[in-house]
Amino acid sequence: MQHQSPIKRRVSRQIKVGSVLVGGDAPISVQSMTNTETCDVAATLGQIQRLEAAGADIVRISIPSMEAAEAFGEIRKQTRMALVADIHFDYKIALRVADLGVDCLRINPGNIGREDRVKAVVDAARHNGIPIRIGVNAGSLEKDLQKKYGEPTPAALVESAMRHVDHLDRLDFQDYKVSVKASDVFMAVGAYRLLAQQIEQPLHLGITEAGGLRSGTVKSAVGLGMLLAEGIGDTIRISLAADPVEEIKVGFDILKSLHLRSRGINFIACPSCSRQNFDVIKTMNELESRLDDVLTPLDVAVIGCVVNGPGEAKEADIGLTGGTPNNLIYQDGKPDQKVDNAELVDRLEKMIRDKIAAKQALDANTIVRG
Repeated sequence: MQHQSPIKRRVSRQIKVGSVLVGGDAPISVQSMTNTETCDVAATLGQIQRLEAAGADIVRISIPSMEAAEAFGEIRKQTRMALVADIHFDYKIALRVADLGVDCLRINPGNIGREDRVKAVVDAARHNGIPIRIGVNAGSLEKDLQKKYGEPTPAALVESAMRHVDHLDRLDFQDYKVSVKASDVFMAVGAYRLLAQQIEQPLHLGITEAGGLRSGTVKSAVGLGMLLAEGIGDTIRISLAADPVEEIKVGFDILKSLHLRSRGINFIACPSCSRQNFDVIKTMNELESRLDDVLTPLDVAVIGCVVNGPGEAKEADIGLTGGTPNNLIYQDGKPDQKVDNAELVDRLEKMIRDKIAAKQALDANTIVRG
């Protein structure tokens, strides 16, 4: 059963990153960043393809040198993915990748340089019809702001962002999005709340340098969940010290939990206890591994006993309830068939894939008739 989100999103100006709409009434986009050596074109393309297969809407690539900029030109020729160039220090790199077909320029106001250099970047973006992301990080605030506030604070992050916003406004350039990231959840959340009240442009959410796969996922889910639940945020990046593909998976899991986007299977599974009639944890691990390729939204309940099993199963597209001597599988809220433990995973996988194929065929027929 697909649920409507009760969240009322902040109204923001819409921009376009390649073919991806960001802001306005567009779906909240999910992005990640390559961690390969950009000059290794084959490796970087391979990672972009893996991110795309995982569902990434946008991919950011670090461009630390002019050599990397030229490598980006080769990458651009071989993928249609929406690509953001991450630029620090040397504004000339931004000018080069703008001409090579980048879809968005990410710059940091703390290190891009003088106003004339920022103007050159803005002129290049305007000429090529691409947006800019103003990226403010607590770890790279301007020196005078560090002195003024003594340490990074939400107000300091927003003041840094607004300096650059004001500069873009003076240059009559409005196609930009802004991020004010910190590794501390409360600092980042406080900064985004303040910024959301001051500009109409879309906001790129993230808890920067969040940590490893487990701790970073928790920290990101808490911080981004607070903001998204308040309607703040138009595109997200989960910063994990892990395979970038995991960032996409976690991003979509956060959005699915808030009913903001549906992609892949939404599993409802019990934590298991001594009442379970089959090994719930083993079953879930196998199902998640086998069905990792599924992109079609589907609710699947896997409950080990009859206490909550029937209730959850009736609300799911496919539901499994543990029972003795056989377990019971529900389909579309109704009891469908019994299955023993030995056949459990195979039977469920087949039913799920058959269900998805039927949904896809129905969607295709609807499009044709329309």
